[in-house]
Amino acid sequence: MISRKNASISKFIIHKVGNKFNDTKNAFSEKIVDFDEASYDLMLPFLLRPFASVVQSYRFNHHSNIVLNEINAYSSQIFNEDDAFIEVSKHIVTHLYEQSNSSQIKTGDVLVVLFEGIEYHEITTNAIGIFKIENKVNFFQTYLENNSYDVLVQKGISSKKVDKGCLILNQTDTEGPIILSVDNNSYDAQYWLNHFLNIKYADDANSHTQQYIELCKDFSSEILKTSYGSQEQNAFLAKTIDYFKEHEVVAIENFKNEVFEEDKQKTLFDSFKKEFEGENNILIRNQFDISELVVNKEKKKIKTDIKLDTNIQIKLDIDAPEAASEYLERGYDDEKKMHFYKVFFNAES
Repeated sequence: MISRKNASISKFIIHKVGNKFNDTKNAFSEKIVDFDEASYDLMLPFLLRPFASVVQSYRFNHHSNIVLNEINAYSSQIFNEDDAFIEVSKHIVTHLYEQSNSSQIKTGDVLVVLFEGIEYHEITTNAIGIFKIENKVNFFQTYLENNSYDVLVQKGISSKKVDKGCLILNQTDTEGPIILSVDNNSYDAQYWLNHFLNIKYADDANSHTQQYIELCKDFSSEILKTSYGSQEQNAFLAKTIDYFKEHEVVAIENFKNEVFEEDKQKTLFDSFKKEFEGENNILIRNQFDISELVVNKEKKKIKTDIKLDTNIQIKLDIDAPEAASEYLERGYDDEKKMHFYKVFFNAES
C-alpha cells in the first residue's frame, strides 16, 4: 500500500506495443510528455490510485540471478542514469512485445513513468511505473461546424482504472527491489507477471496468508462442496476466517484440529495442499505469521451464499462460523424427491 499525497510525475512517455503473433509493430515516441495542468491533475491519481489498496508486494525473479532479470536491469538503469529514460523505456516496450506469444495478447499504449515522492511503509522514495492500456472506451465529442453543433464518437482511455500496471520502487530489502502490480484484465496472468515482469511474491506474512487463504478457498470449492455440499463448504470458510481472526500465527496442525471434525477431511486437506503446491509451484509453510490486512481484504471477497435451483438463496454470515451447523439442517424429502434446508430462528427482522 502506498500513499500518493506527496507524489509527482517527473518523466512520462507513451509508446505503442504491437503483437508479434499478429505481426503488428511497435511505435515509439522520441520525447517525454509535457502536461498541461488539467491533464496532469487527472493522470497522476489515475495511475497511482490502484496501488493505494495493494497489500502484497513482489520481488524480481530469475532462474540463475535476478541481476539478469530484464525489467530489473532496465529499472536500475533509469534510476541511476538521468539521460537514459527515453531509450530504456523503448527497451521495456520491446521486451513486452517479445512476450506476445499468442493472438490473445492485446496491443495497446504503454506508459513509462518516473514518479517522485512515493510513500511506502513510512519511507519516501521514487518509483518507475509501467502501465499497459489495452482497452479504449467510446465517448462523444461535440464540435462546431457551419454555425451548428454536431457529434461524433471517438475512442479514448478511461480515467477509471488502468488495465495493467506495476510500480518498481527505488527501495530494496533482503530479497531485492520492492514491486507492486495490478492487473484488471487478467485474461493471461502468465503474460504480465511471469513472462514480462518475471516476479514472485515476497517471502512475508502477506504472501503466506494470501496463499493459505487461496488454498482454503480452492479446497472448499473443489473438495468440500463437491463431496459434502454448500453448507459444509461455507461452514469451513467461516471457520477459516474465524481462525485467522483469533490467532496471530497459523500452525497447520492446530488449524486442522480446530476447523475439521473428521479425520477424513484432514487427510483430504493434506492431499489437496500437496496438489495445490505443485500446481502453483509454491511451498506453504507449516507455520507463519498472519497478515490482518490480507485477511480483512480476502474476507470481503468470500461468498457464502447457497444458491438453489428453486430460485431461493440462503446467505450465511461469514462472521458466525457455528451458525451453519447449529441452525441449518440439510435433508431429503422422499415424497417430493427433493433436497431441503431447515432453518431455525427466534425472530425475523
